[in-house]
Amino acid sequence: MPKGDSTGVPTQESLLAFLLDTPPFQELGRASLESVLGNISTQRFAAGELVLQAGQSQVSHLLVIYEGKVRLFLPGGDGSEAMEETRGPGETIGALGIFRESLSNLNVEAEDDTLCLLIPRDEFLHLIERSARFSQFYLKYLSEHYVGKALSELRRPKATVPSEGALYLFSAQVGDLVRRRPEKIQSDQPIQAAAAQLTRGRVGALLATDSMGEVVGVVTDRDLRKVVTEGLNHQAPVSAVMSSPVHTIGFHTICFDALLEMLRLKVHHLAIERRGKIDGIVSGHDLMVAQGSSPFYLLREILNADKFDEIYDLSRRVPLVVRSLIYEGARPGNITRMITLLNDYILERVLTLLQLETGPPPVPYCWLLMGSEGRKEQTFRTDQDNGLLYADSQDPEQAKRSEEYFAAFTAQAIEHLVACGFPRCPGDMMASNPLWRQPYTKWKALFDRWIYKPEPKEVLYATIFFDFRSGHGEFSLGERLRDHLAREVRGQEVFLRLLAKDALTTPTPLTMFRNFVLEKKGEHKNKIDLKTKGLVPFVDFARVLSLAHGIKETNTLERLQLLGEGGHISPELTTEAVQAYEFQMQLRLMHQQRLYEEGLPPNNYLDPTELSDLERHTLKDAFAVTNELKAALKEQFRLNLG
Repeated sequence: MPKGDSTGVPTQESLLAFLLDTPPFQELGRASLESVLGNISTQRFAAGELVLQAGQSQVSHLLVIYEGKVRLFLPGGDGSEAMEETRGPGETIGALGIFRESLSNLNVEAEDDTLCLLIPRDEFLHLIERSARFSQFYLKYLSEHYVGKALSELRRPKATVPSEGALYLFSAQVGDLVRRRPEKIQSDQPIQAAAAQLTRGRVGALLATDSMGEVVGVVTDRDLRKVVTEGLNHQAPVSAVMSSPVHTIGFHTICFDALLEMLRLKVHHLAIERRGKIDGIVSGHDLMVAQGSSPFYLLREILNADKFDEIYDLSRRVPLVVRSLIYEGARPGNITRMITLLNDYILERVLTLLQLETGPPPVPYCWLLMGSEGRKEQTFRTDQDNGLLYADSQDPEQAKRSEEYFAAFTAQAIEHLVACGFPRCPGDMMASNPLWRQPYTKWKALFDRWIYKPEPKEVLYATIFFDFRSGHGEFSLGERLRDHLAREVRGQEVFLRLLAKDALTTPTPLTMFRNFVLEKKGEHKNKIDLKTKGLVPFVDFARVLSLAHGIKETNTLERLQLLGEGGHISPELTTEAVQAYEFQMQLRLMHQQRLYEEGLPPNNYLDPTELSDLERHTLKDAFAVTNELKAALKEQFRLNLG
């Protein structure tokens, strides 16, 4: 640590009062804090003094700011700075460096005369081990600040880093991008006038209004280029080329969520709404400029692909988007949402091109996504789990044509998806299997049989198929089936108890002495199966309780949050489950990313010796949460009674 002036040291009583009022130290209690005060020293830093230097300072202490203020920033090779943040009294410095046993990732400089409390690394880790609540605070910290690789990535030559730092897209609000009021034009004005206004105002879009001044559409420079290429009349009204309705998004929406919304709606502009009024316009270009990179390019190419070979090539670029999201510090839920969106568009393009080849189907259909695809929890390439639901036919001849058409259609679709990098399901849970390619009434009867006459095989099927969502085609068919399932399963105690019992069968991967339970043989010997042993208990818990309480959402994190909001599980268990699940997902994504970069196929087997001490400790805490989930299931379904 650098030397500092030690004058003006607060008394032990003052330090104790300060820590008792500072989270998470207040969780330790007076007696515990009194026992460690003797190991805490203080250090004063003058304004402008460097507290830690990026890539040089070994982080040997946790620094707690007692008074004053520091700024954290990333120095550039050309003398520039990427401003990260400032921290003041009660906030800490150095936790990430201690967790990762690494040098400081950032420069830390005192902005004012600053006094810090210095807690030795070993003492800090000892406090982590002694207090569950103290540990949980830093579990959340670790899951939200896992940015070591992102900061290393920033040091490589690349596009200019936004002043707000690498996490801009995941922290800034769309309102932060508004620099001016939106330009407007009446929808009955000629297209030529709109072109002139776009040029004069140096903007990419105009809001079109009606005679009452209400916004009815948006016209962009892209629309005007279409006027030229298609030879349209320049004097035609703006309403002839504008996009309508205008999709809006809240002023305080996070930029990443705005990006997802654009991808979902397949639009390039969103109107920003504030207090019921349109306050600005945000475009995909704005987000790309703000962040420096974006999956928009990949999406555009997927949507424009008109050959299967092109889609195959584009699908192999999805991991590159995942890589950038991981290195930019995105939360696991955001990463899997982005993977899901891109994979959904790949599926949509494959099936659209295939339908152009095979001709229109005899009846409407809905492609169903099951398993991790249905839960929107895909990581790197996962096996296919899908089915096909199509409308009933009263005419026997039409029913036969439907069966023949969809048999050929699904067989080809599966092959195309394999070529895109989505492996076949080893258990043949795919739409090409006639068992999972049925008209609506047969799917309904199948679900009813599993619910009302459950056997072990039916319970297994339910854990896969009841996480379904609509992936392509006539979504209303899938929604009807989801509504039917939600109605029928509520109150079916026998089925729900069997599903709950099945959720209890996966043992907690910890011994009674809190050691990891490792694979005993095979190529993954002495490793942890993070998916089956770690994540599946959370998935199973969220599924059975969501079915029991009529929650139609399929994503595990959203299920957990809705269960908490509905009072079906305690706020404490909700927080613990969400944090433990996210932490494991973070480890899984980082592990698979490393394998991908090494040219190895991604898997879920983690070597605990490759983790830092704190990561191992935190993973044990995350595994231990499964015992709380099991206890909650036993209580809700009275499994302790029989």
